[in-house]
Amino acid sequence: MHMNVAPHLLTEDRAEYERLLDDALSTAHARPDLAGVGTRLTVAQLRAMTLNATALVTTAAASEYDHFVKVREQRRAPAAPRAPLADPGTGGAGVVAIVTVMVPVLAGTAAAILLLVGAVLHALAPTVVFGGTLLTAGFVFAALAAAGLLSAGAGLLLTALRNSPAAADGTAAADDELSRAREAWRHALLERGILPFLRDALAATAPPDTTRP
Repeated sequence: MHMNVAPHLLTEDRAEYERLLDDALSTAHARPDLAGVGTRLTVAQLRAMTLNATALVTTAAASEYDHFVKVREQRRAPAAPRAPLADPGTGGAGVVAIVTVMVPVLAGTAAAILLLVGAVLHALAPTVVFGGTLLTAGFVFAALAAAGLLSAGAGLLLTALRNSPAAADGTAAADDELSRAREAWRHALLERGILPFLRDALAATAPPDTTRP
C-alpha cells in the first residue's frame, strides 16, 4: 500500500497529537478493540509507546496534515495588496471626490464671510439693501455647505457598509476552511494512526491462543 511520507510534526501541533492520544486512551473502555488497555499494557505504557512512535503514527495522516499546515500558513500570511486596475474612469472618480470634499469647505467659508459682512453692513446701515443681499447669499451658501456635508457623510457611510460584509465574509470563509482542514487531520490521525497503533501494540502482547491445535 502506498503511503505518503509524513511531514515533520510541528511543535505547535504536538499538543494536539497528545490530546488525541489521551482521549483515545481515556475512552478505551468503550472500544472493544482496545479491551486490553490496563491489563495487557497500562495506559502509561501505551502512551509512552505511541509518543515514541510519533513519526510512524503521523504518517497515516500525512496528506491531511500537509493540507492543514498549508491552509493555516495561508490564513496567517498577510493579505497581498491589490494592484490598482487601469480604469479610464478613475481620474473622473478622483475629481468627483475632490469636488465633494471641497464644495462644503468653500461654501462654508463663503457663507461665513458673507454673513459677517452682511451683518456688519446691516447693523451700520439698516436701510442699505446690499447688506440684506449679502445676508441672503450667506444663508444660501450655508445651506449649500450643509448639503455638501450630508452628501459626503452619506457617501462614506455607504462605502463602509459596502466593504464591511465583503471583509467579514472573506474572514469567515477562511476560518471555515481552516476548521475543516484541522478536523480532517484530527480524524485521519485518530482513525488511521493512533487507534491502529494501539490495537497493534495490544495484539503484540496478547497471550498465545491455546485452543487451536
